[in-house]
Amino acid sequence: MPILPKGHPKLLNAWAFYDWANSVYSLVIASAVFPIFYNALFDKDNPYVTLFGYSFKNSALISFVTAAAFLCVALFSPLLSGIADYMGNKKIFMRIFNYIGALSCIGLYFFDLNNIGLGLTFYFFGLIGFWGSLVFYNSYLPDIAFPEQQDKISAKGYSLGYIGSVLLLIVNLAMIMKPTLFNISGTPGEASMKAMRYSFMTVGIWWIVFSKYTYFYLPKGNSNNKDVTFSIIFKGFRELKKVWGMLQSDIPLKRYLLSFFVFSMAVQTVMLIATYFGAQEIQWSSPEESQVGLITCILLIQLIAILGAILTSKASAKFGNVNVLIALNAFWLLLCGFAYFITTPMHFYIMASLVGLVMGGIQALGRSTYSKFIPKTEDTTSFFSFYDVSEKIGIVIGMIVYGLIDQITGSPRFAIVFLGVFFLAGMLLLFRIPKKVLS
Repeated sequence: MPILPKGHPKLLNAWAFYDWANSVYSLVIASAVFPIFYNALFDKDNPYVTLFGYSFKNSALISFVTAAAFLCVALFSPLLSGIADYMGNKKIFMRIFNYIGALSCIGLYFFDLNNIGLGLTFYFFGLIGFWGSLVFYNSYLPDIAFPEQQDKISAKGYSLGYIGSVLLLIVNLAMIMKPTLFNISGTPGEASMKAMRYSFMTVGIWWIVFSKYTYFYLPKGNSNNKDVTFSIIFKGFRELKKVWGMLQSDIPLKRYLLSFFVFSMAVQTVMLIATYFGAQEIQWSSPEESQVGLITCILLIQLIAILGAILTSKASAKFGNVNVLIALNAFWLLLCGFAYFITTPMHFYIMASLVGLVMGGIQALGRSTYSKFIPKTEDTTSFFSFYDVSEKIGIVIGMIVYGLIDQITGSPRFAIVFLGVFFLAGMLLLFRIPKKVLS
């Protein structure tokens, strides 16, 4: 295994290539194929399943499992990252989570209602594996790249991830639409369901195979060659506590982080449940139209999100970050209200286009605005660790709120409208930030 110096092109490219390997999970499993498959398992007139003696609505159940997985990641990532940094074996931790996630994706092949507990376990650990590996992947950036290289190589990683995930999704879509071309037998409905199961396997295999290039060049890390103590184990939590203490005296940063926590909670929840909502609430003419239409919408969102991020960047340069974020929250609020009334595929295509326009923009601007609020004299790693944990805790709350409303009312429409409250709160909180802080 070659040992390459920091900043070496091969090392940088190998690090960025992990995005190519793992982004197929976020697109195929989290956003596109699995939500369609999961919804298709249930009778449209009876979307309930009994688990642990309780009757759960299908979309509410998956929301609760997702929330539980994100809670685990939020609690354990500071602990694991502290240990890995100290022991100098980040690559081992990253690979373990990588394989947990990939093998869980392959395990989703066996997901059915007769083994719902096992299937949800695979889904749970797939999510844990994906987000857990990202903790260590992201922490490698300052180790392998100099400050002046980090923005460029990070952007390259995102680009590779987008290209790779879209390529595999297109192949999976072809499998689902034309299963006979891939020698997948059965009635049209059976063949498409079987093709979706094969899609889950392709994600796991893709993730494992292409990550090998990354691990070939990534360094193991610098080991301290000492025993791991309680002090080391809880180092990550002490760093979070330190940032929390600093927030009490940095009012602009505290106010921004609170607003980010609120609106990000809603954004991430919408992104995670959008396909489930479309599968249940839109009046598709046939299961085949539903499958193709939903995946097309996901691709549409991905493409328009690029344009949205560019337009948002230009708008923030002209009008200021906080002002643009206020406008984006207002737009999201309108979208949540509009979502209550949509029923036809055309409505959903329009909604997907509008969501794509503001999805990439609010995520990119939210993170870059936070970086501008961070005190220049402080270590940014601790602040971004706090940022990441806040974001994940927000997802936990958002998914639980969505799941409870969906479970109680029986309709995700009410849950989507309620998420609009978070965008309204986020917008109002942004107004409390002094406008001259970033000038």
